[in-house]
Amino acid sequence: MAKAYVKALQKKLSIDNVNAVPVIDAVIVSMGIGSLVTRKGQKDFEELESNMRKITGQKPRVVKAKKSVSNFKLREGMPVMLQCTLRRDKAEDFLDRFTKLVLPRIRDFEGVNPRSFDKNANITLGVKNYALFPELGLDDVTVPMGIGITIVTTADTKEGSQALLEEMGYVFK
Repeated sequence: MAKAYVKALQKKLSIDNVNAVPVIDAVIVSMGIGSLVTRKGQKDFEELESNMRKITGQKPRVVKAKKSVSNFKLREGMPVMLQCTLRRDKAEDFLDRFTKLVLPRIRDFEGVNPRSFDKNANITLGVKNYALFPELGLDDVTVPMGIGITIVTTADTKEGSQALLEEMGYVFK
């Protein structure tokens, strides 16, 4: 999939070396479960774990709290997030499904905000309800949760990363 965009990106960004053309390095999919765990107990997130496995195609890792924070009723070692790092074909397949199937389902979607890029030319997108993914049936989602998707690119600049995503079919505001 990435090879299809190389020539167009090379011409658009006026890059001489083919190896310098930006590509997708990784896609990090994360879901915060801290509020669910503190309200309902620690063992109640297996449904979210299986749903995330269906969405990403691999088992998510459970990220635990490093420090206790009394204001959030958080203790050290409590699970706070589910996270998957997708690379190569899995990342490209996920982004293809996300672009063509999930983004059109978002109500009032006008395009990706170009200010979502960080200083390293990576972009983070948020989806308010992970039930928009077609892999999940209506019975699979009992707890509506948000999901964060970070697309890590090899681009040096925001413009290079944005050009790559535009070639992949992303629409910017």
